[in-house]
Amino acid sequence: MQIRRPSSRLPAALAMALVLAAVPPATAMGLARTGLAGVPQAVAGPLPTAARGAVRVLVQKLAARDLGPERTVARLGGRVTRELPIVGGFAATLPAAAVERLARASGVRAVSRDGRMRVQGSLAASSPSTPRSVYPQVVRADAAWKAGATGSGVTVAIVDTGVSDVPDLHGRLVQVTDDLTGQVSSCVNLSGEPSCDDSYGHGTFVAGIVAGNGASSGGKWKGAAPGARILSLKIAGRDGAADVSNVLAAIQWVVSFKDRYGIGVLNLSLGTDSTQSASVDPLNYAVERAWAAGIAVVVSASNRGPDPRTISKPGDDPYVITVGAIDDNGTAPLGDDRLPDFSSRGPTAADGLAKPDLVAPGAHVVSLRAPGSAIDAAFTNYVDGSYRKGSGTSMAAGVVSGVAALMLEANPGMTPDRLKYALAATARATVSTDPMAVGAGLVDAYGASFGAPAGVANQGLARSSGLGSLDLSRGTVRTQTSDPLLGVVLGVVLGGLLTAQLALWDPLGWTTGSWTPPTWYSTGWYTSRWYRITWAGNDWGGYNWRGASGWYGSAWYGSAWYGGWE
Repeated sequence: MQIRRPSSRLPAALAMALVLAAVPPATAMGLARTGLAGVPQAVAGPLPTAARGAVRVLVQKLAARDLGPERTVARLGGRVTRELPIVGGFAATLPAAAVERLARASGVRAVSRDGRMRVQGSLAASSPSTPRSVYPQVVRADAAWKAGATGSGVTVAIVDTGVSDVPDLHGRLVQVTDDLTGQVSSCVNLSGEPSCDDSYGHGTFVAGIVAGNGASSGGKWKGAAPGARILSLKIAGRDGAADVSNVLAAIQWVVSFKDRYGIGVLNLSLGTDSTQSASVDPLNYAVERAWAAGIAVVVSASNRGPDPRTISKPGDDPYVITVGAIDDNGTAPLGDDRLPDFSSRGPTAADGLAKPDLVAPGAHVVSLRAPGSAIDAAFTNYVDGSYRKGSGTSMAAGVVSGVAALMLEANPGMTPDRLKYALAATARATVSTDPMAVGAGLVDAYGASFGAPAGVANQGLARSSGLGSLDLSRGTVRTQTSDPLLGVVLGVVLGGLLTAQLALWDPLGWTTGSWTPPTWYSTGWYTSRWYRITWAGNDWGGYNWRGASGWYGSAWYGSAWYGGWE
């Protein structure tokens, strides 16, 4: 479980990574964090006093090239078992009594103990041997299925780390044709990697929540809309890093080609910690343009709670559907649900808007593995071979995107404003009465699809100009370019007007141009090369995900993909 640094510089960005919110295969118990002066300190969650003998730990370093922590492990009678550059550290075994000494050692960012932990108050629900993921029942998607809505005929665009062609999605990944070259592929690839496969692991998991059909489990682990199509826009590679410019290009593509591919929903399980006003921000402008084009935009609230003013961008936008998370405790009845601390709260930091709009299950959710991905290799506590568990507002947003697909099948021609109103009007009372924590309440797929009262949302709202700062839209974390063909880091840190194509951002051209297929092919997004993006430095801090219902996981690097793994 990753540790929140008490510094005010939160490590979010759409220069992004996944804020992983999940209990690793053996749930990691945080033992150290970096203090205000950068000195590791012991933290809550010490080793149980009964611990004896050698224990396995994950160690993250302040500097990747510093071998001091490895030498400390040897000096304490332990040994390094595996280098883990993907988390900026290594795995090791050492005497249990030496763990806290290691956590306080020079050069150590964090130490996590590799040991089993069960969620408080629901041992059976959280036990790795008896996984329970009941979100379709909690949000009454199963009732919508029985009424004839499965999302069939609706395309959900997912801007993420790619979506692997696994059995539960096979045949429903939209094949995209490049009009100029004739090339057909299973994604729109803006990541700088050559393949559409999900080499990180987040996008496939989210896609399974939206539209998995349970093919690998005899129908046991289904997504919210098992008949929907998925269109993957891959914006990040194996380390999960991407820039705001990748996302902007992906959204412009979605708007340009929405009619050709029948795109009705756009899922953004991502965000930045930017505090630039939504009234001028380019990312807010982009999601509003998608909304105006007739696409329901669903965005995760972020995992930076429980404090107020922690909603991330573009979830801070007044138009979109911003989704927080609840913990359903592995049961369909609502009486034992809890509100996890990780789910972000409103109002929005810059504009003081009420957010999130509603909540959905986002804790201990079972969904699809992306075999061979970075997360798949790091967390091997699989469920029924083809699945895994995860937590986060990424997952909650995926649930609502699936519900939106059910609604659009049941109500052809439903506008985004009508869809948002229907979701809010039919939401059920949930774990809190605080609208800044849960919005209108818990999403109800059946009610929103078949029983919503008349009405539309978003009336009288002003539109974003999009003329604000691209750099401020990024938030606090910086990325840099690398060249996968040469296998080297170019070392160009993205900032200011520089995009992931090493081109200059043109805000006026962005806001005044038409977004259509012909204009897409003449944009700099299409004509310039996409470079792979990597993290600039070791700013991989995360969060200690201990909520009211227990431990939710390990944010092992990055912070703008709002989900993670158990």
